[in-house]
Amino acid sequence: MKAWHEQLFQIRRPVPTPVYLFAAATAFLVPLVAWWTLTEMNVVDPLFLPSPARVVTSFNTLWEKGMFQTDVSLSVYRVTVGFLIAAAIAIPLGLLMGTFHIVEGLIEPIVNFIRYMPAAAFIPLIMLYIGIGEAAKITIIFIGSFFQLIVLVAAVARSVPQEMIQVAYTLGHARLGVIARVIIPASLPGIVENFRIVLGWAWTYVIVAEFIAAQEGLGYRILQSQRFLKTETIFLYILVIGILGLVFDQVIKYLSRWALPWAEGFEK
Repeated sequence: MKAWHEQLFQIRRPVPTPVYLFAAATAFLVPLVAWWTLTEMNVVDPLFLPSPARVVTSFNTLWEKGMFQTDVSLSVYRVTVGFLIAAAIAIPLGLLMGTFHIVEGLIEPIVNFIRYMPAAAFIPLIMLYIGIGEAAKITIIFIGSFFQLIVLVAAVARSVPQEMIQVAYTLGHARLGVIARVIIPASLPGIVENFRIVLGWAWTYVIVAEFIAAQEGLGYRILQSQRFLKTETIFLYILVIGILGLVFDQVIKYLSRWALPWAEGFEK
């Protein structure tokens, strides 16, 4: 009989669901309890660390005014549209880059050149070319997501074992058949994982996107609250962004398990 710590810390072995849920709950509860304790003991000035109660009060005020709902819906819209447009272009191009060296040669150098440029640096040009409306904000999120995602998708497609491709040729599949029946299915689990990662980055770009003449939105409200030293609102909206990102991540995770039943077996 193995000791409990040996059972829990086996490499790539699942743990019982209650243990997993307890660990996840602990990861959230410990910072929350520490935060509440520090504010109750007045260890930190409330201007710098507002209490959970003040954050809840801020939420209630913004909710009653309808500002919270508007901010959340607009930021969700901007992130979703910008990221989905980026994914719709990056995934097929990334698959082609990882499959054909000629496509890699055409696309990868310029993509690698641009992806090191900070998205915020494009704001003046975006305002000049597109204006200051919703399209400009969506474009920032697109730029921040597209060039990262395409490189990650190409790396996943490139990692499909050559043996699998050769077996498909041996079984009589033509080039398109190999792509459709081997490369795409084998790449999808990795693409979904990278999709989740880059979506997290897209949520960070909402702050940058809402620099552009925004009047509502999570990022706009954080910047406005900073000017007026409303730290409780800053805390509230940072927490909301984290919660929204986590919800999006978990939805994609569970949808992928349903849509890609072969993924777990392929990863093993």
